[in-house]
Amino acid sequence: MAVEFAPDFAVRVMREIIVALVRRDGPALSAHQLGVFLTCYLQAGDHTVRSLAKELAVSKSVITRALDRLGELNLTIRRTDPLDARSVIVDQTQVGLAMLADLRLIALNFSNRTRGVV
Repeated sequence: MAVEFAPDFAVRVMREIIVALVRRDGPALSAHQLGVFLTCYLQAGDHTVRSLAKELAVSKSVITRALDRLGELNLTIRRTDPLDARSVIVDQTQVGLAMLADLRLIALNFSNRTRGVV
């Protein structure tokens, strides 16, 4: 069953998640970093710098900088593609999976608090 969100509600959920991230202890993610993180965790398949740049319509250098930061935070790790040593595959981490679970919980709690107040 597909869930439909009114645009205003979707933006309010996004705001709730971003504010929760800002309030967390530790470093915050930029929009680029969050976009790369969510793409790696929500889109199926292997992710490379090239595929992420294409998916997000940004340069490979933007992706590389975002992945550098995500790697520092242990939210992603990079490994050489065994089929093409020139290519790097981005993998998920336990820390990243925990963060995704936190984001889902924030969204669920907000949705439950505002049920019927769309």
